[in-house]
Parts: sequence; structure tokens; C-alpha cells
Amino acid sequence: MGIYCKPSVLFQDSYLLVLTQLLCWVTTKGFWVFGPSDPVVAAPGREAILPCSVFPAMSVENMEELRWFRNRFSQAVFVYRDQEEQKEEQMIEYSWRTSLVKDQFHEGKAAVRIQNVQESDSGIYVCHFKHGHFREEAILELKVAAMGSVPEVYIKGPEDGGVCVVCMTSGWYPEPQVHWRDSRGEDLPASSETLHEDAEGLFSTENSLVVRDSSVRNVTCSTFNPILGQEKAMAIVIPEPFFPQASPWKTAFVVILTMMGLLVLGTISLFGWERFVRLKLQKEQIHIHCEKDKAQTEKEDALRTASALREELDWRKVAYNHAWRKAQLYADWRKEHFQTWTFTLDPASAHPTLVISQDRMRVTRKDTTVCLDDLFSVLGTKGISSGRYYWEVKLANGEGSKWILGVCREGVERKGFYFESPEKGFWTVGQSSSGYWAYVDSGRDSLSIRQAPQSVGVFVDYDERNISFYNMSDKSHLFSFHEASFSGTLLPYFQLKSGNVSMTVSSMACVSEGQEGEEGERGGTRGGQR
Repeated sequence: MGIYCKPSVLFQDSYLLVLTQLLCWVTTKGFWVFGPSDPVVAAPGREAILPCSVFPAMSVENMEELRWFRNRFSQAVFVYRDQEEQKEEQMIEYSWRTSLVKDQFHEGKAAVRIQNVQESDSGIYVCHFKHGHFREEAILELKVAAMGSVPEVYIKGPEDGGVCVVCMTSGWYPEPQVHWRDSRGEDLPASSETLHEDAEGLFSTENSLVVRDSSVRNVTCSTFNPILGQEKAMAIVIPEPFFPQASPWKTAFVVILTMMGLLVLGTISLFGWERFVRLKLQKEQIHIHCEKDKAQTEKEDALRTASALREELDWRKVAYNHAWRKAQLYADWRKEHFQTWTFTLDPASAHPTLVISQDRMRVTRKDTTVCLDDLFSVLGTKGISSGRYYWEVKLANGEGSKWILGVCREGVERKGFYFESPEKGFWTVGQSSSGYWAYVDSGRDSLSIRQAPQSVGVFVDYDERNISFYNMSDKSHLFSFHEASFSGTLLPYFQLKSGNVSMTVSSMACVSEGQEGEEGERGGTRGGQR
């Protein structure tokens, strides 16, 4: 007899495990916000509903704030605070077009209704719920699109030596893609297309096809929506009598006309060949002369352009050096006003789950799973208390990477779960599952990233209270903390939240243990232990 486990026992064990994890999560987190898993689809001129709900289910009527916004926290679509709509924070393009759906507040569900949907409404939205010390967000996507009618296909009649077939459809957004195919699925070229847009912004189209091959008896007209990735199609069979029959005299006429054309061409070639060759040689000589003149002109233009660019670059650098504190461009030029800050990672300040390399330049995580109970961080060995310094951090991002880097005040609390904000002594940027962020007192600001950073530059102007971050991969500015409120010593700060990620302090910012003691007197102190 085989050994087996009773399904009821397995189910009870699994249930208890999930229940225990949920209770632990709810105790530490408070609630979670969810949006729809699929994009919300709305037609132009109609209305769209953007729903969000909390887990575990609880009434959201008395929550401190419900906010729907676009790419940045300040780009508010709708704000509901203290049980009132806050129109002064709303973007003007959503004024008088949005309202809050409160029917299911007691079930933990809220939604924003957008009326008269426009093309500009398409994109990503974030719903932000705040209650006491807890705040959570969910991401939604709105697609502005509409599937039109099934194509109407009919035979118009004989045309241009074949049979004209017409395909009509309406009510599409955006402009649909119309394709003709034969019974084997091969594309057939359309002969004409007419497109019309109505008052609501919906498109209708009339597309015609001339079939000259009598073996093509079955054609299909398909209309495709590029946003929704869906299509509607209709086929039609062309009876053989609709194709025009061949006539013997027409064939003879074509043959005679072709022979006459060949005779005329032969005569022209016989009497004009010598003249043709002479003119060709003259044209070639003129062309060669023109090409030489053109090449010389292009060379002179290129030299003038290069000289002008060098002069402009020199002028830009002079202007930058006069006002470099206000400029947020040219990361390489900014380095000239800062000293390289030399330090290594302090193993004594590292969380137990972090692994510091032997040369103390690189940090990784032993466990790549997500945990919200602690800050998996490590500090630099030396702190800054005056002057201007910078260093670079190289990133190796894997799947599910989440990280934070920047500076923190010496002696700051690094236990428990919270956002590393300036009010807690942190000035940082980082990456989460929903994008790149700067962590400010009001929560976090989304960063505009053109190229995923492989290296981040940290610039600290202690005397001017300015901390700036640059994407050293494309030299673009990420974020700056102006007039930051800090005092005492600032230490380099690194946190590896989850995923397969590692951070390496650039070799130009690292020194050996023997050198650290000699350079520690130049403006900093050793980092504090955890």
C-alpha cells in the first residue's frame, strides 16, 4: 500500500501559513492598494472610470487623502482630502471633467470618473491612499481607443480591367489599419482609401480593391486597431461572370502596337547614337566638375562649422564656470568644481544580510527576496563636514532590483521600515518596481530617466547645503536637494532593498586602509557603526 497525505491536512497547513503571513503583513503595513490588472479602455468623448481598492477591505471614507495623479505627485487629476475635493491642486486640463465615485466607500473601493475623454488622457495614472502614518499607491493604465463596426464588403462592378470590391467601416479610434488578403492569406494592394473623422473624433474609412486575376475568387477585408491589438474582418466571394472576358482583337492590337514601338526605337537609336554618346561624355565632365566644387564647398562648410562649435563650446564652458552652482547640466564640467571623496565601505555598519567585498568597494545581498521589516544598508568609512566633494557608484541591476543611495546624517536611525526622507536625516534617490524616485519629505518625486543609469554621481556642496545626483551614463541631471537642512557629519549611504543588485564605489573614490588614515583629515570623519 502506498504512502499518501490527506488533502484536508495539506489544505489546512497551507491556509495557516498564508493566514500567518497576511496577519504579519497587515500588522506592519496597515493596508495595500490595488488597481485593475488590465488597462482601462475608453472611447473619445465618452467617460472612463479609474478604480482602486484597499486590502484588507476597510472603509475609505475617513482616509486622510485619496489622490489620483499622472507622472508626478504634483500632477493631480483628482484630490480628495478631509472629505472634500481639493480643486486648487488639480491640473487645469481635468477641471470640471472629473468626479469621485463614492458608492463603494464602505467596501474599501473608490474611483475617479473622467468625462469627455480626450487623446491626451491616455497613459499611466497612480492612485495614492493615505491614512495616518500609512500610505500606499497603485498604478493604472488608461487607453483611449474604440473598436468600430464589422466591415461591410460589396462588389461595386467592373473597373480598370478587373472587378472593384469596396470595404466600409466606421466608429474606430485611432485610425484603423485596413488590409486586403486572398484565400491564402497573401496581402493585396488597395487601389484607393478614403478616411473621415466625425465630431466625436471617431474614424470611418472606405477602401477599394481592384481584382484583375480571375483565380482570386475569395478576398477578405480586415480592420485592425493598433492600440487594442484587435481586428474585425469580413470576406466575400467574387463570381466568375464578374471578370471581363479576353477579346482576340485586343490581343492583336497590343502585339502590333509593341512592334511599331520597337521599330521607332530602333530608328532613333541608329541615327542618334553618336550624338547620344557625345552628350553623355559632356554631362559626365560637367558632373565631375560640379562634384569637385561641391566637395570643396562641403569641406569649407565643415571646417567653419567645427570652428564655430569649438568657439561655442569654449563660450558655454566659460559661462558655466561663472554660474555653475545654478546649472544642472554638464556633469563632467561640474566635477572640476568638486574634489573626489575617497572612502571605502564600512563593514561594521553593514546589515547582516549584506556582503562586503574584500577590497570594501562592492556590496551585494545574500538573500534577494523582498522584506519590509528593516533597512538593508551600509555606510561609507568617512563623513563630510565641510567643502565640496563627489563620488560615483556603479550599479549592476538584475530582475526585480530595488535600491537607494545618497547621504545620511551621522548617527541616524537605520532600523525598522520607513522612507529615507530629509526629515529623518536622509537625502537619497533610488529605484523601485514602479520606476526611479527621489525621496522627499512629502513622499517621493518621480525622476525623468532617458537612459537607465549604470553609474550615479553624488555631488555634495556642504557649505551651500546642496546635494545633487547625476546619471553618469548619459551625463543627465537626476535630482537636487537645494538649501537642505542638515548639520554635523554626512556619510555616504547605500541600501539594497531587493532583487539581484550590487553597488560598487568607483575606483577613483576608493583608497586602501593605509591611505584612509592619511586622507581622513581633509574634511571628514569615520562612519558610525550600525
